[in-house]
Amino acid sequence: MKKCLVISAILALSACASQSGWQMRATPQQHAISGSLTKLPDVTEIANLTLTGFPSAYMPQHVRPCCAFGDDQSVALGNVKVPFFQYSNTLSLDELGAHSFDAGTISLTKKTPKSSRELEKNGMMYTLRGGFLDIAHIRDTADNTVGLFYQIFPELGQDAKIAIPDELGTRYIQLSAFDVSQFNARERWKLSAHIAAYMSFVMAQAHEIAQWHGYRSFAPWPETISAFSPEDLYSNMLGSKVALSLLLTNLALTQELYEQHFTSWLYKTIKSLEPLSKEETNQLFKMLDGHWWDSSVSMPNKYMVLKRDYHIGTHRMPLLVPNDFIAQLNLSDKLSSKESVANKAISLNLEMEILGQNLSQLATMYLQVDAEHHQSFKHIPQSVWLEGFTNQAFQVIAEYNKDFDQLELNHQKKH
Repeated sequence: MKKCLVISAILALSACASQSGWQMRATPQQHAISGSLTKLPDVTEIANLTLTGFPSAYMPQHVRPCCAFGDDQSVALGNVKVPFFQYSNTLSLDELGAHSFDAGTISLTKKTPKSSRELEKNGMMYTLRGGFLDIAHIRDTADNTVGLFYQIFPELGQDAKIAIPDELGTRYIQLSAFDVSQFNARERWKLSAHIAAYMSFVMAQAHEIAQWHGYRSFAPWPETISAFSPEDLYSNMLGSKVALSLLLTNLALTQELYEQHFTSWLYKTIKSLEPLSKEETNQLFKMLDGHWWDSSVSMPNKYMVLKRDYHIGTHRMPLLVPNDFIAQLNLSDKLSSKESVANKAISLNLEMEILGQNLSQLATMYLQVDAEHHQSFKHIPQSVWLEGFTNQAFQVIAEYNKDFDQLELNHQKKH
């Protein structure tokens, strides 16, 4: 059995290492050729390109295993706690490894063209300017942004449906028809990239709801513990914004190009948020035990996590640990004793008005709920979800879930 597992792993890694991935090419139109031959080349004319390579670029089909909030958590199978086992899920900045598009649970890629292949690593870390970060959430949303861009760009301005992986039921993104003749090539590229970043974040919002209502990426393991975890959506938006920057600078035309640039951008982005060491992140988790999470509760019990964020809007503020806790870490080299933690916070936003276009009117996500998940929606009026719903209903559903959690948690505390 072990031999079979080893062989399977080697084959999987070999396939991952040998495949060239998706390849997009930008070929010039006549406008671009003519513009390049002038004395002062017109950048707008040169940007008239035809993107080829479809349908090699695809939507990611895997979700990276995310981390439950906390550290050194115990695990229970049914009502029985697994003895001598604790799950550690923190990491340091230097342990990130090389990014791999649509990695799922295994990857083997290069950081640079000449470097050796290495594994992508995920986990939790704390940053003084961005709070706790879940690296898997950052990577997933970045990959979805790039995947969506290559589905949206050739359809921009048309009435089109983009299929995305199911969660709870069938999901798709509906693009609305509008006049794109008013935009030049660079503007169409920009619009497509911003729509992709927005919709990838909407996918992240939908994932939080799906986890709450019973979606499982690994069938035997419930994921309700991770639903609306306080670091999730900030991490997701961070991923969408980094990927948006790569798209806008043409650094994601091939899978290899995207993976290597995202690897360096992720490292430098997190570094700018002033990450703590792995040991310091572990200390913070210990201080927050009993406040934001409960180490006496074993995974996958939902209420191991005590603090959640049910606000799912496109303006994200990091959840920063109060000064009193940070002061105990003796971070004199990173944080002045007079400096407020709140003053260091980096808020994130997705602009919804691009080139005079409201993105919410250009793209909408539609979802259906399969019968097996109907019971999990019983506390929500059927008019909200029974016939399916769009991302416009996400916040309403999140509020009902918030009220349900509070009642259930209070009930558990009494008993």
